[in-house]
Amino acid sequence: MTIVRREASAPSASLQAAGWPPVLARVYAARGIRDASELDHSLAALPNFATFANIDAAAERLAQAIAGQERIVIVADYDADGATACAVGVLGLRAMGANVGFLVPNRFEFGYGLTPEIVAVAAAGKPDVLVTVDNGIASVDGVAAAAAAGIDVIVTDHHLPGAALPTPAIIVNPNQAGCGFPSKHVAGVGVMFCVLCALRARLRASGSFAGRSGPNLAELLDLVALGTVADVVRLDHVNRIFVEQGLARMRNGRARPGIARRRTGAGDGAPSAPR
Repeated sequence: MTIVRREASAPSASLQAAGWPPVLARVYAARGIRDASELDHSLAALPNFATFANIDAAAERLAQAIAGQERIVIVADYDADGATACAVGVLGLRAMGANVGFLVPNRFEFGYGLTPEIVAVAAAGKPDVLVTVDNGIASVDGVAAAAAAGIDVIVTDHHLPGAALPTPAIIVNPNQAGCGFPSKHVAGVGVMFCVLCALRARLRASGSFAGRSGPNLAELLDLVALGTVADVVRLDHVNRIFVEQGLARMRNGRARPGIARRRTGAGDGAPSAPR
């Protein structure tokens, strides 16, 4: 048998030129890495969240809601991405002073996403703003129902849009036309995390934190990592950063109790260090 050594691909050669060993360079290139800069998994390597279309408008509306103590309700999907996005949204918004609750609809009873039926349930609590997480891009009828009830809607989603977009709504979704955010594979939890980053920047600029820098949103990255991995989205550069940073928090014992806890033995429920 003759073994023929293949020439290194252009990305592999580029990585080797940047100082990576040949074997690692080939592995990284096979996994879609095209440039050594993509191996920087620090938070500083994340793209500017301001490149999301409409994210400034979403931050502005949320800032108004916080200033006026308006009622915000997050409407989440029930899968792991939706659940973690909901938790990130509730924890992050409360840390910035918001009056926020949440709804996780039973899909068999209310359908998927922001349906008119779930809007009716939410309306009973007299919210001023509904924020969808991991859903909403297809909720044309639901957004119309919310508008008819006098409720503003902010859609945060990552699914592909249909022929018609929900209106009137502020839509933050990397896959909508005209969005410049470089990752088109970020999960719903990652989209919500970026919205919180934009909101914190908006509140900082307005002096709302009274000279402080505001909450440390990196504390939410264990949830962002969990939702990203569980939703099986492509691990592009942005998602690799989210996962790397979240896993680092888990390994260092800084995960929240729900993630750090695991059952041992015969179901004794004793807490242990995160795996």
